[in-house]
Amino acid sequence: MTKKKIVNIGLFASIIILSSGFTPFYLKLYPWFRIPEKQEMICTVPTEIELNQTIFDFPFTGKTFIGFQQSLAVRESQGRYHKVNSFGYLGKYQFGSATLKILGIRDTLAFLRNKKMQERAFLANLSRNKWELRKEIEKYSGKTIRGIEITESGILAAAHLGGAGSVKRFLRTNGRRKFKDGYGTSIIEYLKDFAGYDTYFIVANEKAKARQY
Repeated sequence: MTKKKIVNIGLFASIIILSSGFTPFYLKLYPWFRIPEKQEMICTVPTEIELNQTIFDFPFTGKTFIGFQQSLAVRESQGRYHKVNSFGYLGKYQFGSATLKILGIRDTLAFLRNKKMQERAFLANLSRNKWELRKEIEKYSGKTIRGIEITESGILAAAHLGGAGSVKRFLRTNGRRKFKDGYGTSIIEYLKDFAGYDTYFIVANEKAKARQY
């Protein structure tokens, strides 16, 4: 065999060996690892919005005053400071303009923009209602009227809805004189739903003004 033939045979053998390296291996597919034919495989990853979201872990407020305050705000306006309803009631706690004047607030537009003032007005109004209803709170707390246990917080919430006078008439008539607001919400609901909250630290004050809080 000539030297030229040996070189050619070696070159041919090298090509065959190298070519075999690109031949795909046979892969055994197990039933539990098989993807059915014509089935679209969808993989999802968090979007940019989802990655930037903050998850809040709200504390359990229970029957604390903060629980009372926030629950009443949600009931009144879904907690929105800038809400004005169809009857003209304003803010997070839905105050009427007449009540705001009593609390020392005359500029309703400024009131809507001022979150701190709305919170102060809420506290001042509670103080005024507690003074106005102090005798009813002492006399009726712990009693049951129309199947509802009467509590201080329930009385204050009902007064926020319908005024102190409506609560007095309801209690003094053993529930026969009922009040509903323009949307059909009764003070009975507020007496029941807001019963048992901690409002005892609220000081009764006949002349409370929002600026004092």
